[in-house]
Amino acid sequence: MLSKEFLTERGYCCGHGCLMCPYEPKHTKGNTNLMGYGNIKKKTLIICALEIETQGQLEDYDVLYTGVGKVNATYKLTQKFGKYGSFVPYDLVINYGTAGSRKYNKGELIDCTRFVQRDMDVTGLGFEKNQTPFEWEPEIVIREQNAKFNPIGKNAICGTGDSFVEDSSNHHGEVVDMEAYALAKVCHYYNIPFISFKYITDGADGNALVDWEENVGKGIVKFKKKVLDKLENNS
Repeated sequence: MLSKEFLTERGYCCGHGCLMCPYEPKHTKGNTNLMGYGNIKKKTLIICALEIETQGQLEDYDVLYTGVGKVNATYKLTQKFGKYGSFVPYDLVINYGTAGSRKYNKGELIDCTRFVQRDMDVTGLGFEKNQTPFEWEPEIVIREQNAKFNPIGKNAICGTGDSFVEDSSNHHGEVVDMEAYALAKVCHYYNIPFISFKYITDGADGNALVDWEENVGKGIVKFKKKVLDKLENNS
C-alpha cells in the first residue's frame, strides 16, 4: 500500500483509487488539491554537483546534489523528475556551481542562459562542432527556457564537458563547467524553466586546479545574497 507521504510528495492524484489518497476530491486523475491545503504550489529546485560547493548553507532549500559530470547530472535529475510522473512540482530549476572562465574574473558570480556541449565533436562525419549527431532538437546551443528570474543579466554561454579545463584546447564558451548543459537539456525536454549561476573559481588555465581547490567554497554566500534572497522577494 502506498503511504500518504509518498502520494503527497508525488504531487498529483493518479486516479487509481489509492486507499490513502490525500487529494480532494479523491481518486480524480491529475488533481493537485490537497485535503485542507488547497492547490499545490510549484516551487524552485536548486541543483549542485558537490556539497563542498554549498558549505552546508542550503539546508533550508530543496537541493539536489548530482555528483560530477554530464552522465551523473542527467541521471540524478531525470530520476528526481521521474518519481513525480506527469506532474513535476517545479516551476524553476536553478543550477549553482563553480566554473572556470577566461572572460570573467575569479570571484564573480555569472548567470548562464545558453549552454553548449563543448566536448561533442563528430565533425569527421560532417556534423557541426558541438552538435549531437542525428539529433535535430534541441539546437546545438540550448538557450534560456522561459526563466524570467535573472537578477544578474550577463547571459553568458556555458560550455559543458567531461573534463576539467586547464588549457585553451577544450575551452569553448565564456564559462566552462561539467554539468550545466546536461541539466539544461533535461529541463528542455520536461519544459521546465532553467538557469545556471556559476561562481568563477579559476581561469581555466594552468593554475586552474590550485585555484579551484582554494575557491570552491567561497561563492555560496554571494549566491545566496545575489540570487536566493532576491528569489524570495520575487515570489
